[in-house]
Formats: sequence, structure tokens, C-alpha cells
Amino acid sequence: MVKERRPSTAAEAHALASGIRLRIIRLTLSEALTNKELADRLGKDPATTLHHVRKLVDTGFLEPQPPRRGARGAKEIPYLSTGLFRDLSNAGRSQVGEAMLEAYLAEIAELDIADVDQAAGVLLLGKAQQEELMRRMTELAEEFRERPPDEDAEPVAVYIATYPAK
Repeated sequence: MVKERRPSTAAEAHALASGIRLRIIRLTLSEALTNKELADRLGKDPATTLHHVRKLVDTGFLEPQPPRRGARGAKEIPYLSTGLFRDLSNAGRSQVGEAMLEAYLAEIAELDIADVDQAAGVLLLGKAQQEELMRRMTELAEEFRERPPDEDAEPVAVYIATYPAK
């Protein structure tokens, strides 16, 4: 059963309306990363990344972890995703949808396409069937998310979309 989601606030929706911020949330789901580590993984400068990290902390999507010492002894603050985005509905917020697509395309562009397991097709569905399909795909994703991870578990990104086939 899909957990009931609450509508995002304007501030939350604004924070999620950025492909970079969505990628930061994904990168910090399974491991705490510092601003420098995030900047390196995203190919961005640390100042730009810090702007996005602060916005995510301010809106509750990231949580600072206890400081640690970096390679040169400097104090570093790692950040971890709170998982808040999973509790939100952004229905009708096209900026968030655009950011999700932007994040997906950026992540895919960094991969060897042979590493992407894809499926596509066209279904002839009425509105109620389309809603059922998306609900059931979301339920399945939620079911796997709630399972305890296997010993060899690694982060796997999932992007689900339906759209008119014209």
C-alpha cells in the first residue's frame, strides 16, 4: 500500500524544483557526503553546491551529520538525506517534474548506456487504468524500498513516467 503523501509546501516545492538538488538528495540517501564530495561527484564548484546544500538543509531534505576531519585535517560536515521527499506529493507542480527529468537525464548521461536496463512500450489505457498503473508501480517501488537490503545491496535509481504517446 502506498503511504499517504502530503502536499509539499511552496518552500519544499521550490527546493525540489532543481535537478542538482534532486541529485544531491539521491547521492546522500545511502551515505553522508561533504559539500566537497558532492561537488566532485556532480562536477560542480563547491560554492555552487553549498548554495544547494544550504537550501536543502533549510527545507528539511538534508541533515548535517557530526563533523569529521578531512584528509588535510580540516573540519568537514557530511550531509545525509532525511527521506522527506518520499513523504511529499508534488502533483500539479510542473517545476518539480521538470527537475526530476533533468536529474534523470544528467544521471543517465554519466553512465555507459549498456548499464541502463530499460523498457518502453505503448499501452492503450483509459484515465482510470493510467492512474491504476502509476499507483501500482509506485506501490511496488515502495514495497522494495521498505524491505531490508540484501548483503550485496547497492543504490539503484528508478525513474517511472507515463506520458501521451503521440
